[in-house]
Amino acid sequence: MTELAETYGDVIPFGYDLDEDHEMIRDSIREFAREVVAPGAMDRDAKGEFPAEIIRQLGEMGYQSICVPEEYGGPGLDALASAIIVEELSYADASVGVINSVQNSLCIDPIMKYGTDEQKKRWLPPMTTGDCLNCFSLTEADAGSDAGSMKCRASLEGDEWVITGTKLFVTTGAESDLIVLFVRTEDGDKRNASCLIVPKKTPGVEVGKHEEKLGIRGSSTTELVFDNARVPADHLLGERGNGLRIAMMAIGGGRIGIAAQALGIAQASRDKAIAYALERKQFGKTLSQFQAIQWMIADMATRIEASRALVYKACWAKDQKKHSLHVPAMAKVYAAETATFCADRAIQIFGGMGYCRESEVERYLRDAKITEIYEGTSEMQRQTIGATLAREPERIAAV
Repeated sequence: MTELAETYGDVIPFGYDLDEDHEMIRDSIREFAREVVAPGAMDRDAKGEFPAEIIRQLGEMGYQSICVPEEYGGPGLDALASAIIVEELSYADASVGVINSVQNSLCIDPIMKYGTDEQKKRWLPPMTTGDCLNCFSLTEADAGSDAGSMKCRASLEGDEWVITGTKLFVTTGAESDLIVLFVRTEDGDKRNASCLIVPKKTPGVEVGKHEEKLGIRGSSTTELVFDNARVPADHLLGERGNGLRIAMMAIGGGRIGIAAQALGIAQASRDKAIAYALERKQFGKTLSQFQAIQWMIADMATRIEASRALVYKACWAKDQKKHSLHVPAMAKVYAAETATFCADRAIQIFGGMGYCRESEVERYLRDAKITEIYEGTSEMQRQTIGATLAREPERIAAV
């Protein structure tokens, strides 16, 4: 092994001693990701093709419901296990990683926390067998970062909610079976909204525009249109008027998932760059022997390890039920910007080949950019961190 490879290690993250259970999960999902997910990633990206068979297999293996308790048929594992799975999947294909993240954090988490016993018994078991894929629907044309400005409405008529409006940027909106939907149910204060569980086959629910995206092209992003769609009154999740609280809880977990996705992209970028630098020769030397290249790799490796520390801390806080907005925000903003940085540096190391589709690293850059935008932009993460610590400065050491 060369000096550079010895310095920066192999593809196994270093510096963390996972317990036996988490090591088994990591090794198992890594094998699946490298052998099943990775081989078709470039083709799916080029075609904009949803990885339906891979998602089916992940569902059957329990990875699409990793935190669902055993009493409902799930593995009953923790946030760290979920993050490891997203990271390893995203190392192979970030589109698969985000589909997994949305299912576990944005959709299953709120049902587990706010659902009634009857709701959990009805909706969670199909998710543990791969028979139910979910989507999370909050964003609208005039309600992005300012989610409270949503206009999609639901009115209670007798024992049914009647839903009208349009949602945007719904991940897996076309393929999902169940929608975790946020709607205006109250007049007056714009913060008053509610959460409904809506089966996708409900009459009046239609998939609208399919977005053509720069990256994560294997994951569909669509509009959802609701035209007097009706669901029973008992499809209300949590209390009426408490929707934004539910959404923010879910997004907090979602930010950890996107941070893990970004971590996987960053790690893949670094590993590809090292492999290329060890093989490519110029002026009679491998690229790895040039200090300029070594420093790029050093910066990549350092940022990745710092990102992993933040992601794992955010997982720990969630598993310990330590309420925190700023720690997931820290993990997401740093990991996301690390992913973009590492993908950009990888392209630079590859040179002209890095700018070509066949190199794969250009896909990493296209996939990385969205991690700075969805689940809250980097600007909104900094706003959350700054506002939290300005209001409660002691929180910086509390979690």
